[in-house]
Amino acid sequence: MLRSLSAVLTLLAALCSTSVQAQSNWPSSPITLIVPYAPGGYSDTRMRLLGRKLTEKLGQPVVIENKAGAGGVIGTNIIAKANPDGYTIGCGSFAPLAINPILMKSIPYDAATDLAPVILLEISPLVLSVSSQLPVKNLAELIALAKADPNKLTYGSSGQGGAHHLSGEMLEAEAKIELTHVPYKGGAPAATDLMAGHLAMMFEMGYAALPAIRSEKIKPIAVTSMKRLAALPNVPTMSEAGLPSFESYNWQGIVVPAKTPNAIVLRLNKAINEILQDPDMAKAIADGLSQPVGGSPENFGRFIKSEREKWGKVIKTANITAE
Repeated sequence: MLRSLSAVLTLLAALCSTSVQAQSNWPSSPITLIVPYAPGGYSDTRMRLLGRKLTEKLGQPVVIENKAGAGGVIGTNIIAKANPDGYTIGCGSFAPLAINPILMKSIPYDAATDLAPVILLEISPLVLSVSSQLPVKNLAELIALAKADPNKLTYGSSGQGGAHHLSGEMLEAEAKIELTHVPYKGGAPAATDLMAGHLAMMFEMGYAALPAIRSEKIKPIAVTSMKRLAALPNVPTMSEAGLPSFESYNWQGIVVPAKTPNAIVLRLNKAINEILQDPDMAKAIADGLSQPVGGSPENFGRFIKSEREKWGKVIKTANITAE
């Protein structure tokens, strides 16, 4: 019996030693970075730049794999179910981590327990713009117009439950107005209808709205961040415009499967914090009218939790369901 116990202890010691050695040698082979969206979009572009910078930092190739579908659920599930050895990491963003777990009746992963946060890469404020044909110059005038004729004013979105839609629902709740939501299959057709005057307003990603703003096809009246955007210095925040608690972002960071060794999580976190200081990354984020964040894994975890709580209240109050 003593021999058996000794053998077990020896085996456990060997396994622990192997595990520690594997962590200290990480990475010793290529890393896969899962992007739960299609190639060519904003998240894909950002993750490809991050992948190149991580390759330089870590000395091993970081290979991007796009696993799109179901609003990010398919790719996020692949990240959650991967081997927690540091060789599969992923893009963790607004919808798959904070919205879909509340909005969808059933998803194949638990966003709170199957994934571990590494770092919040960036937050992307939205711009509230109105049709150039709408007779308003600021948020106060927009709210007054909406109150005068409930449900007449329309706002477009990229689909049910996205940042565009939820920002509109938050505006209704905080301004105590009634609007009509018009969901589209993507942000581009909604933006086209806004420029054509078929919609009254729209919350849109800054980088997407900027060309139409500069060509004066739409009028920006507020941004959803707590500070003004450098590219739109004359456009007030929603807070400055009269809704002090209004804050809304699309966002993305890096997550890994739960139980990934903490030493690997911390090394990834340190590398990406350094990459956020890189001029190429800083320029890419600024050009997208986003704001870099960084910080610790714990900070990202708290941020995700706060986003779930905030948007969960909006979804419940507005009785929003997945299409």
